Amino acid sequence: MTLFQIVLAVIALFALIEVPLFTIFAALAMACLYFVDHDFDNMQTVLIELNRLASTPILVALPLFTLASTVLKETKAPHRIMDFMESLVGWMPGGLAIAGLLACAMLTTLTGASGVTIIALGGILLPMLTAKGYSERFALGLLVTGGSIGLLFPPSLPMILYGVVAKTDIRELFNGAFLPGVVMISVIFVYSFIYDLRRRHKAGHKLADRPFVWSDVLRATREAAWELPVIGIVLVGIYGGFVTVNEVAAVILIWILFVETFIKKEFNLVRDLPRTCIEAGILTGTIITILGFATGFSGYLIDEDVPTKIIESLKSISDNKLVFLLMANVFLLGVGCVMDIFTAIVVVVPVLIPIATQFGIHPVHLCVMFLVNLEIGLIHPPLGINLLIASSRFRKPIDEMVKASFPFLLLLLLALALITYIPWLSLVGVGATEAAF
Repeated sequence: MTLFQIVLAVIALFALIEVPLFTIFAALAMACLYFVDHDFDNMQTVLIELNRLASTPILVALPLFTLASTVLKETKAPHRIMDFMESLVGWMPGGLAIAGLLACAMLTTLTGASGVTIIALGGILLPMLTAKGYSERFALGLLVTGGSIGLLFPPSLPMILYGVVAKTDIRELFNGAFLPGVVMISVIFVYSFIYDLRRRHKAGHKLADRPFVWSDVLRATREAAWELPVIGIVLVGIYGGFVTVNEVAAVILIWILFVETFIKKEFNLVRDLPRTCIEAGILTGTIITILGFATGFSGYLIDEDVPTKIIESLKSISDNKLVFLLMANVFLLGVGCVMDIFTAIVVVVPVLIPIATQFGIHPVHLCVMFLVNLEIGLIHPPLGINLLIASSRFRKPIDEMVKASFPFLLLLLLALALITYIPWLSLVGVGATEAAF
């Protein structure tokens, strides 16, 4: 057994005993870079990558959005968003479930963290759904699933990070991900509609849980009127091409701080801001540190020509684009199950991009596929992070959470198949519809 293998074994042991992730990547990157030719100078690559990341303009959006999300989850904004959604669609079969799904997607869009959504809305939605006659299993599955869907919509932190790592225009990524995001929401929408129709038929009643009343809509709109413009700022700003992602991040942060502090008065700058800044700073610092070390490790993989070797291995199996997409999906589902989304982006994307390029896959299509797979990985047993968070949040055993989320998992896999094999869904937003199989 060589010294290099012993070092890798020790690093793997540290990973198993849950040593902080950035130290694992730091050790892995430096060990690999050193053992290339036993030269300590190679390890300067890590410092160079950290310096390059620190000077990347687009990375400014990451801490701004993180702080905005941290502030938002400290307030009652999730309650107001949920009430607004229910006032719009609560009248139709499955209306409350659909309202919950939309509220989860919106909150995840604003916070960039599906786990935050489960924690923030779970305590509200679960009793509401069960009180209206929905089974607890359905409600749990909806909450676990709904928390991940919003990651395809701006201002998604994973999307921003993907753009930084892949050196791809983030505005194009947001444009390309919009329709696939709608597809994912739609399949859950239809399932909730059919589920509630069957539930009502079995219960022998056909009345809506909440009649559509304009006064309710107006009231809910007035109460959420200060949070709703955030969505408008993002949609008009990014999709309209009027501002950059950094500018949108700054505007949203200022808006949220102003509204929650001076209008809603649910956030105290003196009492709450230092704590939220520390929390957001820790999260941002962790992501950037992991990004720097993982990028250094990616540099080692590229120097060792790993992408080319993987390409040759895949081509030895099949040079068919459809087969490659299937293998990529299986691989990425496994990655999403065992690795958090930020780590997966910085580790896997640099290796995957040159392989996908060889097969003629458009960068935007690849990004959407990648994020959809990792979204599904969040609820994929046995280690999907949303399953673990929900199990803790609702005090349910993990096997019960797996059973609850299984129908939704199948639906999202169906949506993944559509998004993978109909590239038009991802490319129509960026004017690249000529790409075809």
